[in-house]
Amino acid sequence: MPKFLSARPPAGPDEERTIRKLAGARHAPGDWIRRAKMIVLSWRGLHTTAIAAALGCHPQTVRDRLHRFNAEGLDGLGDRAIPGRPRRLTEADRSQIIALARSVPPGRPQRTAGGELRAAEQAGPARWTLDSLAAAARAAGIEVHRSQIRRILRAERVRWRHTRSWAVSDDPQFAPKGRRSSSSTPTRRPVRR
Repeated sequence: MPKFLSARPPAGPDEERTIRKLAGARHAPGDWIRRAKMIVLSWRGLHTTAIAAALGCHPQTVRDRLHRFNAEGLDGLGDRAIPGRPRRLTEADRSQIIALARSVPPGRPQRTAGGELRAAEQAGPARWTLDSLAAAARAAGIEVHRSQIRRILRAERVRWRHTRSWAVSDDPQFAPKGRRSSSSTPTRRPVRR
């Protein structure tokens, strides 16, 4: 005859209160709520198949969770660490890359107090490209490739490509051209539809 599996009794009133509160919570992680409900239903005397039917999961899932709770207590309700390589870029690195993309490139000319156009670095890029962002990030101590920068910026919806400003002049002496560039260009008659 199979052994009846149930959750161990609570270690103290604090643990019981925490699990019951978590089982009835609305604003907590859903997986924690479901696992706490498994424990509470087991304390009420339900079998694993009845708990699985009540919560809409497989009985083996209930068994696994009850075993983990019995061994680890409240810590057994959470997920274990995911195996694999840790992330290479921290959130601080990602934030620094985003701030870099939103900043003015060092080679872009800007007006000084005297009205002259000057770039902070003559050899620097005038516009950000993925390659120039990767080089600037490497200079800041972040080892990253251009494809990863692209993924970061797209995920954050940051635009690094800007429209070209060569068609607009700030010169007050600049006179825009008229409609046609030469008199030899024939004009097309409007077609009525």
